[in-house]
Amino acid sequence: MPVFLYTFIQWTWGILQNLAASLIFLRHIRCPHRRFHGAIVTEWDKNRYMALGMFIFVKKGCSEQLLVHEYGHTIQTIFLGPLFSLVVGLPSTVWAKASIFHKMRHDRQISYYSLFCEDWANKLGEKYTGSPSMGRAIID
Repeated sequence: MPVFLYTFIQWTWGILQNLAASLIFLRHIRCPHRRFHGAIVTEWDKNRYMALGMFIFVKKGCSEQLLVHEYGHTIQTIFLGPLFSLVVGLPSTVWAKASIFHKMRHDRQISYYSLFCEDWANKLGEKYTGSPSMGRAIID
């Protein structure tokens, strides 16, 4: 997808996510930033990964596969617009943060990326970057 089209859709259909992400970006303005297929990547010291609108926030030194996955979430914003937070953001946050799901994934060796919205982000990231994503990696 051309960067101009990607950016235009992000700042129209995905404006809610981009406005919220802009505030996070500004709060971390001193962190290193770079572009990735039109997205703005911020490398912070937190052990958290997040994509919101066309902004990606990753731990310094993250893998290319993880970056491709997070980029897939930026494409989900293009498809879902204002519904992103409900369809992707909420399920993803609960899946990542709720101790019951963390224990279930650990005990049953279930990939974090098996949740529908995480698997979809992997596939979209791979399609639009041409690079491999996280697949069904087992992470804590």
